[in-house]
Amino acid sequence: MASLATFLPLMALAGTALAAPTPGKPHGQIVKPIRKLSLGPRPYWLVDHLEDGPLKTKLASCADKEMKPSDWSISHRGGGTLQFPEHTFDSILAGTRMGAGIQECDVAFTKDLELVCRHSQCDLHTTTNVVTIPELNAKCTVPFQPAANGKPATAKCCTSDFTMVELRQLCAKMDASNPDATTPAEYLEGTPSWQTDLHAKTTCSRLYSVKEYIKFVDGLGLKFTPELKTPEVAMPFVGPDGKNYTQAKYAQQLIDEFKTAGINPSRVYPQSFLYDDVLYWLKNEPRFGKQAVLLDESGDPPNTLEQATASLAKYAKAGVKIVAPPLPYLVTVGKDGKSIVPSEYAKTAKKLGLKIITWSLERGGWLGDGSHGGYYYASIASVINQESDVFKLLHVLAQDVGVIGVFSDWSATVTYYANCFGLF
Repeated sequence: MASLATFLPLMALAGTALAAPTPGKPHGQIVKPIRKLSLGPRPYWLVDHLEDGPLKTKLASCADKEMKPSDWSISHRGGGTLQFPEHTFDSILAGTRMGAGIQECDVAFTKDLELVCRHSQCDLHTTTNVVTIPELNAKCTVPFQPAANGKPATAKCCTSDFTMVELRQLCAKMDASNPDATTPAEYLEGTPSWQTDLHAKTTCSRLYSVKEYIKFVDGLGLKFTPELKTPEVAMPFVGPDGKNYTQAKYAQQLIDEFKTAGINPSRVYPQSFLYDDVLYWLKNEPRFGKQAVLLDESGDPPNTLEQATASLAKYAKAGVKIVAPPLPYLVTVGKDGKSIVPSEYAKTAKKLGLKIITWSLERGGWLGDGSHGGYYYASIASVINQESDVFKLLHVLAQDVGVIGVFSDWSATVTYYANCFGLF
């Protein structure tokens, strides 16, 4: 047996090798649909811990079922975001292997007006290693500043600060930062304990353009839901040619990417939080607009959910077919103080004939740690006490609210429910 002295130099070398991410092997040119799903242990574990009753009995009966992809299971930022950096091919493959039938790409624009998949125009400082690359950090809207004199570390790096070529130099990471950081490397830390760096720490997952997203997801045989992110820079943005890049041009460019790629509009669900974007698509690109999704967070400020509910009539009258509010807009606690029931928002949308998609499951951390799930479960917090309660929520969303899809950071949970109840 080798001595400890033999291993110490090897351990030191290993530590050096793991100090920085190494480029991941590029995915091959041949991309094809994934036929054999692998949901992993999580949904089965959730069923095991669900309290006894008809729902558990039904879900448990599906444990040996061969699972199939479902359009009811919509990836959020790839669908593997609980364990893989968001908007990477790794996250897309994880979500696809767990049965997501629709793949999301949040869309932002670069300095040279290419479209790239990022959840926010200005999140590169928390979702990539940009602050550790001096020449790119210097181009950030706000370059990295270390914590000092009681003030937290700060940075703000936007897609519009860089060209697409420059963005390809970055490695994606779990979305987090360390406010106590005194160095760029320390700033990359801070991943929530309910997520993991297991698949991100030592492998470099590259960012991808919307063109690449379309080609990849098309090869997988899935549907698309690109979200036009609200710009965080003043619009119109001045492009490299000195011309104004307006919101309308931005909205049109997204659709043009799909038209150029020859994608049938029936496979595309464009989304936006900006009502004007959806109206633009309805008027100028009706084949895509008829499946446009109006994301709705207008009821977030205190005492505004009633107004958000009233606005649904306006959206329906304008031709909007699908609305997508967050989970808490759709459910509330029943009069018995124990059950989960549809909210007035949900009932109004249904009465108006609006289809509903909701977001985002497996996003807010633990349900049984006293937080009761945080924001995403705020309207039903008093009846959320353990991790398996996620299935109680899904059951009401499917059977009582009638949503047509659920975004999730870990697609397996939604896929399991969808397969068990025949939602495809």
